Amino acid sequence: MEQTLIHLLQEHGYIILFFWSILEGELGLIMAGILSHTGDMSLPLAIFVAGLGGFVGDQIYFFIGRYAKRYIHKKMHKHKRKFAIAHLLLKKYGWPIIFMQRYLYGLRTVIPMSIGLTGYSAKKFALINLLSAWTWAAITILLAYWMGEEILTLLKVAKTHWYLALPVVALFLGGMYMFTQKLEQNLAQRGKKV
Repeated sequence: MEQTLIHLLQEHGYIILFFWSILEGELGLIMAGILSHTGDMSLPLAIFVAGLGGFVGDQIYFFIGRYAKRYIHKKMHKHKRKFAIAHLLLKKYGWPIIFMQRYLYGLRTVIPMSIGLTGYSAKKFALINLLSAWTWAAITILLAYWMGEEILTLLKVAKTHWYLALPVVALFLGGMYMFTQKLEQNLAQRGKKV
């Protein structure tokens, strides 16, 4: 199984990276950084492809917001609070929030949709989004590239001692969830003061 996955990544890595970057991102970028570190991918090409995938993903979300407003109001009702926070962030910070939205876990897909709901310029959004996507790809892939040996060593230890790795991963994910909930609450509180 593991060898099949490695073979797939080596053979079709750039295509997988592109689509993975449209859907999610960070884990795919870390794998691209490691594969670039081992020589199985070209570092500049991995950054270019991942950035392009991230750009396409956010453009899709933007145009969903722009042209599927009824769908958003009907299906995304449970994310009403996140949409309100995204609108407040755009109103308060302007274009820098478009650049930074990739790093706001929990709001990452909502912000482009929310901006699409407004009359914000599609061309301006696309330009900022493209620059942001390539910056995000470069930072994440380069960090994984430079820390390739350490990451590979950590993966070997985690594979061998999975019973220790699982609780650590669960604690990390739980901590990330609590952090994003607290961040969301703080942003909502600040928004009420604006």
